[in-house]
Amino acid sequence: MKARFLILIFTVFLISCAPSTSSSFTLLPERKEIEIGQSYIPVAIEEFDGLYSHREVQDYLSQLGNRLAKHTQRKLPYKFYLVNSEQVNAFALPGGPVFITVGLLFQLENESQLASVLGHELGHINARHHARFLEKMVALNILLNIGSVLISDKPYGQVLIQFGHIGAQLLSLKFSRDQEREADRFGIDYTIKAGYDPNGLIEVFHIFKRLEKDRPPEWLSTHPLPETRIREGAKYISSLSLSGSLIKDSQDFQRVKAIVQSTKPSLDEFYKGKKLYKEGRKDLAYRHFFRSVELWDKNYMPMVYLSIMLLDYGRVKEAFEYASRSYSIAPNVFSTNYVMGLVQFTKGDHRDSIKYLEEARKLIPDYPDVYYYLGRNWEALGDRRKAFENYKTAVELSDGKRPWESDARERLKRL
Repeated sequence: MKARFLILIFTVFLISCAPSTSSSFTLLPERKEIEIGQSYIPVAIEEFDGLYSHREVQDYLSQLGNRLAKHTQRKLPYKFYLVNSEQVNAFALPGGPVFITVGLLFQLENESQLASVLGHELGHINARHHARFLEKMVALNILLNIGSVLISDKPYGQVLIQFGHIGAQLLSLKFSRDQEREADRFGIDYTIKAGYDPNGLIEVFHIFKRLEKDRPPEWLSTHPLPETRIREGAKYISSLSLSGSLIKDSQDFQRVKAIVQSTKPSLDEFYKGKKLYKEGRKDLAYRHFFRSVELWDKNYMPMVYLSIMLLDYGRVKEAFEYASRSYSIAPNVFSTNYVMGLVQFTKGDHRDSIKYLEEARKLIPDYPDVYYYLGRNWEALGDRRKAFENYKTAVELSDGKRPWESDARERLKRL
């Protein structure tokens, strides 16, 4: 037993010390890396204020991203998403997903800059920077789970808690300077092979530097950008034998940016409403959410908030209308399924509520409110066992601040 433990520790040490591109040994199989990345897509969408709900814009981003991805070393199921967040940010998840925020797109001036951002994030994926982080986490969790099994009778709850813990770290993963340089080089290579001017990356760096004087872009908090990195990137580009005309900009980029710019008033109203909602000033938040929907009737996130607030006001019919509208625009995201389940529960349509809540649970499995309302639905339908299981999971996952927690504990005791 002691020998096995020492071997495990030695393996973890080798993995954590191995350079990201020089070692062929990997603890995390590529299949599992892809599976993990896919499982956190719904989390990233919610964390960054939902998907930007314009098909032409999303299709353009996917086409541009896939044009770059054709030249990557790893053949993975790459996916590209524009999310509504006002943060100036871009990030990737293990095994293929790449995200860019509306806030960053507003700052970019041409297509080569956007291509360079996507190329850089593809560089992190191809250098397995996320996977290396996960390999350390998996090795550590092997040890932690041994203790959990011994001292806890809640293995299911523990797995869900770990899901949230790993996700939070993936979405704010900080890269080292060496990892950034590696991603820069990979990204430069991809942009050139795809036919784009690689100097777009250097231009993006200078945009970030200008923004840093007023409000530092969130991208800089996870992607360090010392002056040496800018110089090294420029030096690497100048060392390459570039030939032929490389794409600097396109009409497609400018058209897409104009579309996004036209929805900025609606997004700004949403941001104001969200801030007020978090501060507890819900009446004021309601006005901004309502105005946001008036300005752009495809902006589903303020509809989600309006639906929840209207339920609080007892205006169930109106809440259902907004929930239905949001779901029709984005049926495959967590928030629209959750709010539809919540509204159907309030209406007493327990079977329909379960259908939407189960879909929400599949998308984000560690959100405690989903389990509480599943429990309420199953209890109303007379299935005490399923009600108990869901209340139990809800309490295990709760942060102690949920308004329903004392009720869930009482129902657990009664069942």
